[in-house]
Amino acid sequence: MTDSQLIREIKDGNIELYSELMRRYQRKILAFIYHMLKSGKLELLAEDLCSETFYKAYRSLHSFREVDASFSTWLYTIARNTVLSELRKQKSAHVPLDESNMMPAAPPDQVPEQHVLRNERMAMVREAINNLPEKQRSALILREYDQLEYQEIANILGQTVSSVKSLLFRARASVKSQLEPYFGETPMMEEYEGMNTR
Repeated sequence: MTDSQLIREIKDGNIELYSELMRRYQRKILAFIYHMLKSGKLELLAEDLCSETFYKAYRSLHSFREVDASFSTWLYTIARNTVLSELRKQKSAHVPLDESNMMPAAPPDQVPEQHVLRNERMAMVREAINNLPEKQRSALILREYDQLEYQEIANILGQTVSSVKSLLFRARASVKSQLEPYFGETPMMEEYEGMNTR
């Protein structure tokens, strides 16, 4: 069943099908929330806010209209707003990325020293991303880690596609300038983070 079919069925009273929608999106939404949250209390907050996101989505499902946005875009928007609301409550302007789910395991042929160096580079990239303004950070996470299209990111952030491209350009330039002292003039960020210049 497509998302649309599932949603129609759920709206018609087959509420048990909501668990299938959750199964499809839970890992992505949880990872997105992890990336947006500050590292203290991370596990507890991320799981709670993921549950809250799906609860809010369920309660508002009757008002969801596919002509306005895809279900995944709508869900990411709810997740982002839920995280930002929680962060405002905590009066925290600095939201570092979590280290989990951001560090791929070293290939078996990598020697321990290479693995340590790679982890250090990854930590520097994460710290550079942590220093970005919230909208740049959100755009970068949605594009690089969640691999969303520009239009979907625009919908989630309430921006135009050209604004999203501008946010991404500024975010990548800022990350690059923060990393240049460590990696030289042309840091190959793709090598460290999967980051590219799409």
